Amino acid sequence: MAKKKKPEESPQEKKPGVHEELEGFNIRINEFGEIISSFEVEKLNAFLNEKVEDKKLSDKKEKDEEE
Repeated sequence: MAKKKKPEESPQEKKPGVHEELEGFNIRINEFGEIISSFEVEKLNAFLNEKVEDKKLSDKKEKDEEE
């Protein structure tokens, strides 16, 4: 006898885990292709600059140190 699969939650029902500083962040694309965000772009950029290391810049630093 085949096993019955449990119904999975749809992707819209699941909420991804987010950093506490980005709580409430929502982004979508409307019917005209415009990006709609619940946060200002400047605030997102400041967060990313603080928390995420830019791989391209770190490669440059390593090459400069070697020379």
